[in-house]
Amino acid sequence: YELLQSALCQEGLPRTLDRSAEPRTGFGPLDMTVCVLGSPTAFLPVLLEGGTRCPGAMVLCLSPTWASRVPSETSPGAWSLLLSRGVSFEVGGHSTLDTFVPPRRANYVTGTFVPGGPESSWVGELARDLDCPTGGSVPLAHRLEDPLVTRWVLAAHAGLPVPPTLAFVLGTRGDLPTELVAPGVRLVRLEDPQDQEKLVQEEVGTFLRGTAMEPYSQVTVRPAGWQWRGTDTRSTHRKEEGVAVAQAVGARLRGLREEDSVLLEALVPTARLPAPPPRSPAPRLPVALRICTLLCRSWGDRPQLCQVACAVGRAEVPVRHGATLPQGLDTSLQQWGVVAPGQRQALATRLRVAAEAAMAAVLATEAELSPQQRGGTRARTDILGVDFLLACVDDTLELVALSTNSQRCLETCLLAEAMGHAVGDPPGDLPQLLAEAMLHRAQCHLVEGKDILLIGAGGISKSFVWEAARAYGLRIHLVESDPEHFAAELVETFLPYDSREHRRDEEHAERVTELVRARGLRPHACLSYWDDCVVLAALVCQHLGLRGNPPAAVRVAKQKSRTHQHLQRCHRGHPPPSTFAVPCHRLQSHEDVERAAGTVPFPAVAKLEFGAGGVGVRLVENTEQCHAHATQLWHDLRDDADHPGIGLGWGNAMLLMEYVPGTEHDVDVVIFDGRLVGAWVSDNGPTRLPAFLETAACLPSCLPADRQAQLVRAALSCCLACGLRDGVFNVELKLAPGGPRLLEINPRMGGFYLRDWIQEVYGPDLLLAAVLVALGVPPVLPARPTPRTHLVGVMCLGSEHGEVLGGGGGLETLRVLQGRGLIRLNRLFEAAEGAGGYEEPCLSVACDGGTRAEATLRLLGLCQALGIDSPRYPIQHFLSHFK
Repeated sequence: YELLQSALCQEGLPRTLDRSAEPRTGFGPLDMTVCVLGSPTAFLPVLLEGGTRCPGAMVLCLSPTWASRVPSETSPGAWSLLLSRGVSFEVGGHSTLDTFVPPRRANYVTGTFVPGGPESSWVGELARDLDCPTGGSVPLAHRLEDPLVTRWVLAAHAGLPVPPTLAFVLGTRGDLPTELVAPGVRLVRLEDPQDQEKLVQEEVGTFLRGTAMEPYSQVTVRPAGWQWRGTDTRSTHRKEEGVAVAQAVGARLRGLREEDSVLLEALVPTARLPAPPPRSPAPRLPVALRICTLLCRSWGDRPQLCQVACAVGRAEVPVRHGATLPQGLDTSLQQWGVVAPGQRQALATRLRVAAEAAMAAVLATEAELSPQQRGGTRARTDILGVDFLLACVDDTLELVALSTNSQRCLETCLLAEAMGHAVGDPPGDLPQLLAEAMLHRAQCHLVEGKDILLIGAGGISKSFVWEAARAYGLRIHLVESDPEHFAAELVETFLPYDSREHRRDEEHAERVTELVRARGLRPHACLSYWDDCVVLAALVCQHLGLRGNPPAAVRVAKQKSRTHQHLQRCHRGHPPPSTFAVPCHRLQSHEDVERAAGTVPFPAVAKLEFGAGGVGVRLVENTEQCHAHATQLWHDLRDDADHPGIGLGWGNAMLLMEYVPGTEHDVDVVIFDGRLVGAWVSDNGPTRLPAFLETAACLPSCLPADRQAQLVRAALSCCLACGLRDGVFNVELKLAPGGPRLLEINPRMGGFYLRDWIQEVYGPDLLLAAVLVALGVPPVLPARPTPRTHLVGVMCLGSEHGEVLGGGGGLETLRVLQGRGLIRLNRLFEAAEGAGGYEEPCLSVACDGGTRAEATLRLLGLCQALGIDSPRYPIQHFLSHFK
């Protein structure tokens, strides 16, 4: 506790306020608790950041007497961790010592699992076999701190260069494969080291004379294993001293324990590059550079490099953590003579790729361990340090992976960040990334087992809902009009009820409420991802007393003309929401067309009042074209049976809307209690006129940050003005020369490919965010979202591509490419929907790339090879906006 006060003082923060005499009560199943066990020093910046993002959610447990373990009510054989006392962190760096009555249940647990550390025994015991996600464990820390285990993983599973290594272990050691095969690593199992001296000498001689050792002149001999962490018991020898090396190995083998090994490894020198002339005539001593990388398990369980710190020391003495002050990678590379900025950036990119590959390999091999080997079913490594050397192999710079660790790189990188604060450097992203990773895993656990009433199943484009619900542990109770819907077998409860006539939604809501209560269901939340059912879902929420937007607000957003007419009356704000509205007029008869022509200038856009998917949208140049389009549409599209899923259950009224020039964009927003929590901007390619059918899209947006900010602010302003204060919404806008103009608000999660793309590019899941908001929990989303890749995609139509995709085998080729991770394929409909002017895209095909140009080039080549590109469907033109 005093160590915590000292650390707070060094940060310029107030001492912890002792409120333990006034127990805190009222923590329920939807309150988030991220528990950090053990010493405060390693995790303090993360606790402070988490306290700012989610006040009170981060709790530090400093003593085994502050927590207890009770048998889990949800996971047989597991335990729940209950906190009776802890230090909670709030906004502004404030902390309080609290007692919790009744004890507070942890949703996520991590701590100082450092082998041999003063707290590791009680921390490891409290964190063992928990029913909540656990960021590490003592057994996992032992694996990470064992150089032989991790060197095998890095070489065999991540494909990374490692120092040539000869390892001796006892034959009974079972945590390594019987036949260990890894480039640069040879394993020798000994039954009795005392009686196998000849074998040892032969293996040592073969290793020293092998081709892997040709570039190196020195070797080291050392005992290895987690118990040797932090010790310096190695000896260094010249390669030619074969007898001395064999003797050193033999000496280490005496007393070899089952969990340990003896390593003979090449001493890999740091690359020596041409350096600028010295400022002093004094001789320049050879030095070594150790590159420390810190990674976390980020959104979607993907490794993410958080920070890099370097240490420089004498070449003949291995550079150890804590032995010198860290410095930045760019500074170190310049010091080493890497002068060209492009070369330094290329090395930084290679380092990120190598480090993330290392963590991916560690996570994959951990997943194959038994729960006992991991320290619990829910135990996983969430924070990982990987150390590299910058070596020179065949006259090229090479990153050589040395080892992994559970906490040393964390301490080094946090020290580097703290040192930067002292000289005015802006705060780095490290605490934010780590806090977000922990809070996100806690939120995933928070939704497990929650009962969600879902209104409307949708079609094949919503298939991801059922997979995601299973992955998150949600219990879905589905109300669906189609009694034969395929999702009936995929949900906890299937409630068939025909609600397709949405003009009777008030009546439907009462019937659905009765149906839910008759089944004895008590849902925690109710929501809809299907456009037709958003008003019904809002009404059901109101009847059941669940969190949701007022039905009146959803009705305003659902009906396009009401949206714009409502916004035109909203004059408060800077600028007011009326700025983004577009002149429009409702059309229910041909007399309405004549009246609209007097208020809406041509060219104009005529479309369905409650439409979805772009069906029935058309550019009209004059009153006669508007009359003709209305006549045709009112004849063809009368009710839901004529074209299911596009809103005809609300009728087939139309509206005439002023045409807005400019580029088209989707803004997907997450709003909680009127506050913007997250936003993502994607770009659409030029639509196929006169029907405005979507052709192409890209994410991230091509727009500069300030223009994206305009779109996000306009989307938020329009949603709030309509009364939408809670949920995930898709807002379609045009970016005209004078700024954003609203097309329409979809008061539900974005459709088509948007959820999948946002998850792939940025990590967060809109579906999970919608569930959290409906439960009353503010979702934790990236504070500074950084794209991991660029996606560019095109839509395919049954009329244009049916033969190519079907008879031509194109669809099967696309599926194979998707299985190999080369494309992203989103099926939107089982078969082509509609015909002629009412057709909808049947699928979306996208390629990714490190840059937008790379992704665009790959997609264009794919479309040309498969015949998706044609003079009637010019892909290059559709992609022309993405520059």
